[in-house]
Amino acid sequence: MPKSKEYLSSSESDSGSGDSEPKPKKKKPEKKEATKETKGKSAAKSSEEKKDGPTKGSGGEFMFQLAKMRYATVSEFRGKAMVGIREYYEKDGELRPGKKGISLSIDQWQALKDKISEIDDCLKQL
Repeated sequence: MPKSKEYLSSSESDSGSGDSEPKPKKKKPEKKEATKETKGKSAAKSSEEKKDGPTKGSGGEFMFQLAKMRYATVSEFRGKAMVGIREYYEKDGELRPGKKGISLSIDQWQALKDKISEIDDCLKQL
């Protein structure tokens, strides 16, 4: 019988040491709070970008905000100018391009612009 009590008392001491383990877990939410702060800052930047027009991205491209995390960009790739429409995501307080998007060459961009009125007419029919 005493052995089982010893076992219980040792498990109680283990649970006591388990109480010290949540302290590191408390540090993790602090990191999340820090990312919330950086997200708040980037959200403020995003709203400023929408008002002020194009801004420079980290890669030197011009960025035009279309929606919360969608941007049209004008950049250079292998010596050719490109127009891109892409979803972005935030990592480490920095906007990064996502997989969803398209890049158009100048000819493709011009062809799209030429079709805008026809596209608008189709949208009115829906």
